[in-house]
Amino acid sequence: MLPRGDEAKRALGLLPPVNADTGLENTNASPEQRRLIVERSSAGLTGVWAEENTRESIFAALKRKETFATSGPRIRVRMFAGWSLPPHILDEGNWVAQAYTQGVPMGADLPVRPRRASAPTFVLQAAKDPEGANLDRIQIIKIWLDHGHYKEQIYDAVVSGNRRIDPRSHSAASVGNTVDLTTGRYSNTIGTPVLTTLWRDPAFDAAKSAVYYARVLEIPTPRWSTLLAIKNHLPLSPYVPATIQERAWSSPVWYTAP
Repeated sequence: MLPRGDEAKRALGLLPPVNADTGLENTNASPEQRRLIVERSSAGLTGVWAEENTRESIFAALKRKETFATSGPRIRVRMFAGWSLPPHILDEGNWVAQAYTQGVPMGADLPVRPRRASAPTFVLQAAKDPEGANLDRIQIIKIWLDHGHYKEQIYDAVVSGNRRIDPRSHSAASVGNTVDLTTGRYSNTIGTPVLTTLWRDPAFDAAKSAVYYARVLEIPTPRWSTLLAIKNHLPLSPYVPATIQERAWSSPVWYTAP
């Protein structure tokens, strides 16, 4: 059952929260306290790439960290990495088997770098929730240690539509937003159901250890708070954005410098 009346208003931060100990309104609640209530979301999901749907196979996948998670939607994401993955591997019908043979899956360590290899290559694939929103992009998040300090770089690896990834910022323009804030509906006229690509680190430094993981973004969809406000004919919550880009993220792949 959706909250109604004052309960809905409190869930949206439009009324002060109730003190759990006294049962009275906390009229001194700060905007930050109200925002924290509205910012909460539903539980996420965890996925594994297992050989079969058995306890033994699933536990083996967990042990080798070939796992991913989502913020709620049933997005599937897969990532492999290697030093000599063929440039046209995704054109092959058995590309997954080749990736296992010639590279490592997410959750694993890259093997020792061959002398002739200049940078690791990553194979990325993501598929939308069959009943959910299209996909906007796949990103690679790289974290490395530089003179005792951790640094991070976000790369757009592949994007939907005809957008261009800027080679300097490594990012693309927004996918757009089809959410109707009066009805809470959105359209899959933007984005795409499946994204695949090969990505190579353009700033690889063999002397610096690094970790890489993939992040998949959906196109914008309405937040639960927006849907709640619409159902109750209430104003949208002023404490959070009206839309959200749900996401999935992979286990990382590690590179250890010699």
